[in-house]
Amino acid sequence: MNEKRSTFGSKLGMVAAAAGSAVGLGNIWRFPSETADGGGAIFIIVYIACILFFGIPLMVAEFLIGRSSRANAAGAFHKLAPDTPWKWVGRLGVLTGFVILGFYMVVCGWTVDYFIQSITGSLKEVNDFSTNFNTLLANRPKQIGLMAFFV
Repeated sequence: MNEKRSTFGSKLGMVAAAAGSAVGLGNIWRFPSETADGGGAIFIIVYIACILFFGIPLMVAEFLIGRSSRANAAGAFHKLAPDTPWKWVGRLGVLTGFVILGFYMVVCGWTVDYFIQSITGSLKEVNDFSTNFNTLLANRPKQIGLMAFFV
């Protein structure tokens, strides 16, 4: 039962993977509008403070839990704190991943639709993009098909 586990090739690779996971696409997509709505420079100051005081310590804690347990997300808390309610935190983390995956499936389905519209030339004929998007939202079978195509 002494199987070799894979590791990152370099520290830079590990940091890049962790940063990409922590930041996420939603954060990148919404950052400009959140900055404008939140007051510009003051928003960025609060944002950086939250990263320094919450984001980095939580990420380091996650690294330490993973390194000391040498287990997956669900098994790490069970291994480090058996017979405590903490084992549910790992399971909740896995469940949260599936919920987030559901969100990205929807967004990627929309992306596939816009890609198809741009290839067929029907996107340049659209005068009102909000009406075009609302038409897509109203067509549930099409959305399900686009998500299935993406997956």
